[in-house]
Amino acid sequence: MSNSSAHHRAAKPKASLYEEITAHIVADLEAGIFPWARPWGTGGGSQAFALPSNAATGKVYSGINVLILWGRLFERGFGSGQWLTFRQASSLGGSVRKGEHGVTVCYADRFVPKREQGDAGRSSQDRQEAEGAAVPFLRRYTVFNVEQCDGLPDHCLAEAPLLPEREIVPQAEALTVATRADIRIGGAKAFYSPSDDAVHIPPQPAFFEQINYYRTLFHELGHWTGHLSRLNRELSGAFGSKLYANEELIAELTAALVCAALSIKPTVRHADYLGSWLKVLREDSRAIFRAASKASKAADFLLAFAETGETSATQPAIGP
Repeated sequence: MSNSSAHHRAAKPKASLYEEITAHIVADLEAGIFPWARPWGTGGGSQAFALPSNAATGKVYSGINVLILWGRLFERGFGSGQWLTFRQASSLGGSVRKGEHGVTVCYADRFVPKREQGDAGRSSQDRQEAEGAAVPFLRRYTVFNVEQCDGLPDHCLAEAPLLPEREIVPQAEALTVATRADIRIGGAKAFYSPSDDAVHIPPQPAFFEQINYYRTLFHELGHWTGHLSRLNRELSGAFGSKLYANEELIAELTAALVCAALSIKPTVRHADYLGSWLKVLREDSRAIFRAASKASKAADFLLAFAETGETSATQPAIGP
């Protein structure tokens, strides 16, 4: 086999791993997942959003591994930013729970082929030439969050710092309570589930700036108004579809209108769906008019609870 063939074969796994990791991140970005730009940490508070580290060695991950591990942390809602391999968990007297899935991280290095390795008496020029012939490579490792393990020593399971007290906005709290919506606080994701008619949102102290909790909450309550029993909007659009983008735009405008009415000035804007919104607006010059009209109806629907004290059970359904 020729030397060039050997080089090609050695380089192929490196390329495939680069492609694999890049494809995963591109997929996240296309899905609107920007873990480094979310307005909240995870349910574990600031400890989870710190730079991820290895629970066995204490070493802090760097480079692409930070993005990979942050992405998995947000995806799964882990409260800890500490990770370790299967073997490391075993060496510490613990174990990875059956059925748990790890995440691939990588270690980058270079090696000098044996034919380039000589004795220490070579000239500096020869050594430089040898270094120039070094072949870069990536090695993959699978790591697990400590919350996926049992039996680890206490130092691996340091409790996350307590979340600070909530920065309550009374008028926003009163409106939220008046809606009688099923609001489930916890986890690391904010979304509205039409199937069980429930709003899910991380705890307010987990937000980097707590005022953004209300912006996010009213965004999800904007979706909540579209339920069949309320304003009866079409909520079945698949992610990435025009219907989905339209509904996201309605919810975003609803949040802006409600926050303005309550004199709330959040610092975050839900820009994750900007690309899909632009596509919708460029394809249909009337789309923004329809979205704004529906958002106004949704905002009025929510704000009416504060004025009348009615609950969602007694609020009459309004047609589209």
